[in-house]
Amino acid sequence: MQSAPDAKGRVESGVGYVKKNFLNGLEIPSFVALQPAAIQWRDTVANVRVHGETHRQPLELFAQEKPRLKPLPALPYDGALVRPISANGCCHVILDTNRYSVPHRYASQQLTLKLYPDQLLLFHQDQLIATHARSYDRRQKITHPDHPKELVTQRQQARHQTLLLRFLALGPHAEAYVRQLELKCLNPRHHLQKIVALSESYGPDKVGRALQDALTFEAYGCEYIANILEQRERPSTPPAALHLTRRQDLLEVELPPADLTSYEPKPQPPQP
Repeated sequence: MQSAPDAKGRVESGVGYVKKNFLNGLEIPSFVALQPAAIQWRDTVANVRVHGETHRQPLELFAQEKPRLKPLPALPYDGALVRPISANGCCHVILDTNRYSVPHRYASQQLTLKLYPDQLLLFHQDQLIATHARSYDRRQKITHPDHPKELVTQRQQARHQTLLLRFLALGPHAEAYVRQLELKCLNPRHHLQKIVALSESYGPDKVGRALQDALTFEAYGCEYIANILEQRERPSTPPAALHLTRRQDLLEVELPPADLTSYEPKPQPPQP
């Protein structure tokens, strides 16, 4: 068996043959277009010529060698560069000054990077969590569109949970009122926000009592709660003494005499 130094010249000679006889003067628009042209040249030129050293066709020698070759692996060889990488607190990993996003739950965690010439894969333990096209620019921010959506959704859910807890703290009837809002109203969160805001103005005890009354009258919505609270806060007028008017009193009413001076004729000026 030849050692590596002895085989180096033969390998370089084969590379030079391909460059001079196939690639020389050839315009290559893309590697996709190059592959069928290379197969055509291999089958019609390179493999059917008589080799200068073996004095035989490469195609003939390959037919003799092929039965002795071992089968290729069932899975293609993975030529990725694998290395650990850390995600920062802003849900990004930094590679060659570029920032690539990861799902928010993996912020500030240790990840595994598989780097290919055209893409990069990010794993948490054995789970694939992000895939990005590799950028060869500098200081670019590459964000997957689903990653910020997940964070926004989580924050909305957290705010809704906080709002719900504040509403349930208004009294024992709050839970039943929430269920009815979800059944009767198109936007129950809007009504929860308004009712919680009313509790800041009127106090939780008064709003809790208003919820109880609203359940009794099957009035579901922030407008009904606001109306109940306003009615209870409106000062009531104490009743005055009852005064009865008799018909005889109406007949004995004395009125001052009418002033008719405005109806009297005015004096006329003397005629010349």
